[in-house]
Amino acid sequence: MSRVDVHAHFVPDVYREALAAAGIDRPDGIAGVPAWSAEEALATMESLDVERSYLSISSPGVHLGDDAAARTLARECNEAAAALARRHPGRFGWFASLPLPDVDAAVVEAGHALTTLGADGIVLETHTAGVYLGDPSLEPVYALAAARRVPVFVHPTTPWEAEHLALGYPRPMLEFLFDTTRSIAQLVLSGVLERHEDLRVIVPHAGAALPILANRIELLLPILSAPGQAPPSSMREALRRLHFDLAGAPVPELLGTLLAVADPDRVHYGSDYPFTPPDACVRLAEALDATDLLAGDLRAKVDRGNAEALFARAAETAAVAS
Repeated sequence: MSRVDVHAHFVPDVYREALAAAGIDRPDGIAGVPAWSAEEALATMESLDVERSYLSISSPGVHLGDDAAARTLARECNEAAAALARRHPGRFGWFASLPLPDVDAAVVEAGHALTTLGADGIVLETHTAGVYLGDPSLEPVYALAAARRVPVFVHPTTPWEAEHLALGYPRPMLEFLFDTTRSIAQLVLSGVLERHEDLRVIVPHAGAALPILANRIELLLPILSAPGQAPPSSMREALRRLHFDLAGAPVPELLGTLLAVADPDRVHYGSDYPFTPPDACVRLAEALDATDLLAGDLRAKVDRGNAEALFARAAETAAVAS
């Protein structure tokens, strides 16, 4: 099998039960929480030619309105992921869920998940209770991830206090892309990448609208700083540092734009299973297989090589630390 999937989800029973208890039966306006089992996931991976999937909890994450409950749910989901990885060695990696916006608890949980449970990275929603990724309160989380050199996988969610903007459509159709663009732009412009040089951030869905808006953001940077002060961080430079997954439907328009601004060594395959159904995952993978935009060695890098290099660096750091 030739692929490594950096954008795949799992729905353990404890998470499904927590959503139901919170009255969330149609998260982000979708039809319902999809069915999921390890056996069905492995069968889908076979059909997609995926050897290893890096799993995460999807939107709305583990904070469902109560800080204490979020701490408990994060631990339970992370323990479920660790057990799954042990049962299927080599097939599943995983990103740890954190009980943000409680930053102190998030740092504790990240340390436990990475050191004790064997997480491969952490997952952050584009915001939690309105705390977006450029918020200064998140500095300890970024410092920990950078020190351990583990990937930070970003996943979109419904914009804060803006459900009406979706105009009645499921939020994954439009608002997930807008919230990704909003949150990653804030992360870059607030200087997070400069303060944490070893931070490795995976932006979902081929960068959302960022590849298209990069020039516009760059054009307006001078008005974001006071006279005599340096402008905020360059978006175009940041796009060369960020990692991107290709979950969704980026072929052909968005993929071509992404490859014009991103480092091709930082682009990765992603399926978004099971929130993207198996048959749709197959069609999207076939479109990637067929596109001329991934020519020569680039296809092998996107399918597998880039992800192997990304996670190998984290593993090397962990080995030295131990």
